Amino acid sequence: QVQLVESGGGLVKSGGSLRLSCAASGFTFVLHAMSWVRQAPGKGLEWISAITNGGGTTNYSDSVKGRFTISRDNAKNTLYLQMNSLNPADAAVYYCAKGKTPFVATLRSDDYDTRGQGTQVTVSS
Repeated sequence: QVQLVESGGGLVKSGGSLRLSCAASGFTFVLHAMSWVRQAPGKGLEWISAITNGGGTTNYSDSVKGRFTISRDNAKNTLYLQMNSLNPADAAVYYCAKGKTPFVATLRSDDYDTRGQGTQVTVSS
């Protein structure tokens, strides 16, 4: 079955960096766009970044644009999110999500069908 396992979260000081990873299995990774989505305490899901199957197109929400970078290694079936200049507003559980199609890197929840269990990111001020 489809499995997405996030890792790399933790506690970081404001202004610091973290790199999240998402190990995918149970499906043909290279045939699907992927995304990162987060949920802060008491808030709904926020789609923050997406990448097409080959990595040629990426998309970012305004809240992370210029600070976060999404990438993927199809040989390793792994998705990444490099997060720089973190601030307390970035504190959330971060999930990776599997896209329904290969070529569309949207930030719309309807375009994704599976999420992992998430990894916690905490940012101290």
